[in-house]
Amino acid sequence: MADMEENAWAMVQKQGKQFVANNRPLYVNGFNTYWLMVFAVDQSTRAKVSEVFQQASSVGLTVCRTWAFNDGQWRALQKAPSVYDEDVFKALDFVISEARKYKIRLILSLINNWDSYGGKPQYVKWGKDAGLNLTSDDDFFSHPTLRSYYKAHVKTVLNRVNTFNNITYKDDPTIFAWELMNEPRCPSDSSGDKLQEWIEEMAVYVKSIDPNHLVEIGLEGFYGPSTPNRVQFNPNTYAQQVGTDFIRNHNILGVDFASVHIYADSWISQSIDDSHLKFVKSWMESHIEDAEKVLGMPVIFGEYGVSTKDPGYNSSYRDKVISTVYTTLLNSTKKGGSGAGSLLWQVFPEGTDYMDDGYAIVLSKTPSISNIVSLHSKRLATFNSLCSWKCRWGCKKKHRLEELDHHDEL
Repeated sequence: MADMEENAWAMVQKQGKQFVANNRPLYVNGFNTYWLMVFAVDQSTRAKVSEVFQQASSVGLTVCRTWAFNDGQWRALQKAPSVYDEDVFKALDFVISEARKYKIRLILSLINNWDSYGGKPQYVKWGKDAGLNLTSDDDFFSHPTLRSYYKAHVKTVLNRVNTFNNITYKDDPTIFAWELMNEPRCPSDSSGDKLQEWIEEMAVYVKSIDPNHLVEIGLEGFYGPSTPNRVQFNPNTYAQQVGTDFIRNHNILGVDFASVHIYADSWISQSIDDSHLKFVKSWMESHIEDAEKVLGMPVIFGEYGVSTKDPGYNSSYRDKVISTVYTTLLNSTKKGGSGAGSLLWQVFPEGTDYMDDGYAIVLSKTPSISNIVSLHSKRLATFNSLCSWKCRWGCKKKHRLEELDHHDEL
């Protein structure tokens, strides 16, 4: 039985436009909880890590995206370049081992574009402290010393041996994928060349250390100069000027799947409006189409949500946004397409309200969302459990699918 369980917990791989595990499709219903490592450091808050995994698991969520970085700040993992706090690293060990207990896989992000938890501004500060002549946070992408700082962090994390289960991170199937950076932007170079070179170098570098895990960039999904025919789908004109380029950035060696974020309420207008729902649908459909026809890879919508702080916010509107995301994905899933999953921003347990940025969802306090999430999880489980990769949705099991509850809705 132990061997069977171990075999069932296989490394996630990519075959064409789909994720697979044990030679079966793997469609993702997941969530974000970025602060797990920091909470796990302190024994008084460590139980919240287990609590959020338990609650997420109870509604069928199977993938969590969280930070594998905290640079130079309070409870820092990396106190200075290549100088680590072992207690914080042990906290990350705990997060990974605990996720495995609840059969939740992790997408681990390796640095932030923003200054929260240090990020690229902290790397630039370290560089200045070392006497480097740096004029912009975007020097992070181009200066060889800062690139070496990042590479050293990648190497340390990937080669870390978990003190709870003795499994090296790069060998642990609990880890779904490595994310190069949370929401990389390089507005000092709107051509996109500077960021493109960084992505090309770092994706291959991660793969050189760990060829077994999937790699994604962490992009928000803005279309750039390489696809002028697609910029019409961007939420605003500024999106073309931040140095990212969805198609070009993903069409490189070492990147396994595409990442897209969805924030109509911060990109278009904070006031709640039905036009937001239309944007969510068209934004998703354009990226699913590009992932299928141009990139030939899966796409995960790695962050999406609605802030309770938005003017005109109401809970039924948030329910509509989540349902729109799920329905759009299911339209792809039914065809075996590239729409591979989504990750709610963000799922919190009770008693963590002081960390809420407006987007936090406490499942135990929001039964309508819990029901929507749970039903979507059941629908995806139908595809994940009954259809092997080789059948490509056309096998004899089709009749069994038709007999299942909710199949008409699927």
